[in-house]
Amino acid sequence: MAGPLVAAGVCIDLERIGRRERRALAWLDDSKQKTEEEREELYPNVIRAAAGVTVAVRSVRAIDRNGLHVSNLAALTDCLRSVSPEDATCLVDGFRLPGCEREHTAVVDGDARSAAIAAASVIAKVTRDRYMHRVHALYPEWGFAEQVGYSNTEHREAIIERGICPLHRRSFASIAYTQLALGEEEDLESVAEVIDIREAIRAEADPDDIEAIAGDG
Repeated sequence: MAGPLVAAGVCIDLERIGRRERRALAWLDDSKQKTEEEREELYPNVIRAAAGVTVAVRSVRAIDRNGLHVSNLAALTDCLRSVSPEDATCLVDGFRLPGCEREHTAVVDGDARSAAIAAASVIAKVTRDRYMHRVHALYPEWGFAEQVGYSNTEHREAIIERGICPLHRRSFASIAYTQLALGEEEDLESVAEVIDIREAIRAEADPDDIEAIAGDG
């Protein structure tokens, strides 16, 4: 319901990593099936094992303007272009990328079938959660530190009681929104404090991990 869309790409060079890195990556799975603590433990393992890591972000306003699916495909395309060497085998979780010139294969349930996709899922989820925890200080009334922008009873009740903040996706279909009179002319950008997501990553990451983060899309 709230917050940016975060996608990630991870390049794993199987000839480069040793037995220790392979053993650490064996714990990878769909990031949504892991607890926050487990994802945080996996995050530095992915960074150390990966030949390259990239993160792409789409803002709330971009999601509302272009739609979630289009924004997701664009972010995934940015990641694939940024992180994959010319001779890499490129896998994408779930969807073909029509605007991407790199040859790639869409893998259904990819985060349960591919270590690289599962690793990217962990990077994206941890990066987004860290950002939402930090931005909670700007909008504490909506409880982003607990639900990181997802829909739950407390979040919907907070919207009904207080309305929405600049981090909320107006295009999200929620019954809580039907309780509100959302003025399309309201300029939310004028009241939103911008937080550079790269700074959020640097502030939370292990110092040894920072240089391994290739950049954002």
